[in-house]
Amino acid sequence: MDITPDDIIYWEWGIVTLNATLVFSWVVMALLSVGSWLVTRNLKTGADLPRWQNALEIIVSRIRGQIEEASGGSPDRYLPFIGTLFLFIVVANVLDAVPGFTAPTASLTTTAALATCVFVAVPVFGIADQGLADYLRQYVRPTPLMLPFHVIGELSRTLALAVRLFGNITSGSLVVAIVLSIAPLFFPVVMQALGLLIGVIQAYVFAILALVYIASNERARRQRTSDESPAS
Repeated sequence: MDITPDDIIYWEWGIVTLNATLVFSWVVMALLSVGSWLVTRNLKTGADLPRWQNALEIIVSRIRGQIEEASGGSPDRYLPFIGTLFLFIVVANVLDAVPGFTAPTASLTTTAALATCVFVAVPVFGIADQGLADYLRQYVRPTPLMLPFHVIGELSRTLALAVRLFGNITSGSLVVAIVLSIAPLFFPVVMQALGLLIGVIQAYVFAILALVYIASNERARRQRTSDESPAS
């Protein structure tokens, strides 16, 4: 039994390897891209909306609401990045129930890549919001001695994001496979449904944690501004 889709090799030439992680990541990206294009190519307004457009608007509205609630600010600046993260992970996890499909999120390389995107997004959003000087200044607050601790904190939470998603998805797949070998009739259906639920929850947790990390700089800036403003 292959523990990770990295072990499933479809084609190899020298150092170039085409494994299941790459293939199924491309499948998920293609489904999201084509699906988005099909739904949005003929957008309509009014009460009589197409079924798929209505479903997409509900999904986007829910994501916007969660972003606004978690960040405490305008959701529009975070929606493209956080929404893409969530949709990619949730589609990848849900498709794991399809026979022959292996969730790319069961590979540490995929979850590490997603966590790296968050790691890069934190300073990008922070600098866009505060400016380069103010953003870098937070690493030496309240004293320059805190610099290494801030850097270690950034690296450790990135590692935690990658390992958490990888561990939960991999363990869920292993449990289903074990139960399938023991009781191949009824229990696998229940475990597969549970696996789908866990996949959706893990996508939500990853997206919310990414949002919290990114929006923490904006929250800190608003708090400092509030503390520095004269009392009325």
